[in-house]
Amino acid sequence: MKAFLHTIHRITIYMNVIAGVALTFIILLTVCDVVLRALGSPISGVYEIVAMAGGIVIGFVTPFTSWVRGHIFMDFVIERLSRGAKSAFDIATRCVGIALFLMISWNVFKIGKNLHSVDEVTPTLELPLYPIAYGVAFCFFVLSVVLFCDILKITGGSFGGGHE
Repeated sequence: MKAFLHTIHRITIYMNVIAGVALTFIILLTVCDVVLRALGSPISGVYEIVAMAGGIVIGFVTPFTSWVRGHIFMDFVIERLSRGAKSAFDIATRCVGIALFLMISWNVFKIGKNLHSVDEVTPTLELPLYPIAYGVAFCFFVLSVVLFCDILKITGGSFGGGHE
C-alpha cells in the first residue's frame, strides 16, 4: 500500500509541474501580447491559447492540491467531533467526492470524444479541443484516486503519517 500511495503522490507532483509550466507559459504569452499589442502587432489567437492553457492549469493542479490538503477547510463544526466521528465524516465526504469526480471525469471524457469525432477546433488558430478535454478528464480521475488514497491514510495507511 505504501508503494501505491508513493506512486500516486509522484504522479500528482508531475501533474503539478505541468500546471506550473502551463501557468508560466500563460504569463509569458500574455506579457508578450501586451507588449506587441502596444507596438501595433498583437499575437493572433492569444485568447484561445490562454483559455486552453487555463484548463490545463486548473485540471493538473487540482490532484496535488488535494493531496497536500491545500484547499480551504470549513471545519469549525467538525473539530468538535470525536476522532472516530471525524474519521467517519472524512471517509463519507471522500466517498461522495470520489463518486462526483468519477462522474465528472467520465462526462468530460465523453465531451472530448465528441469533440474529437466532430473535429472541433478553436476559431482562430484551429487547434483541436479534444486533447484538453481528455487531459481534464484524466485529472479528475486522478483526483478520485487521490481521494481514495485519503481514505487509505485515514484508515491506517502510512504515507506522511495517518489521518491529518
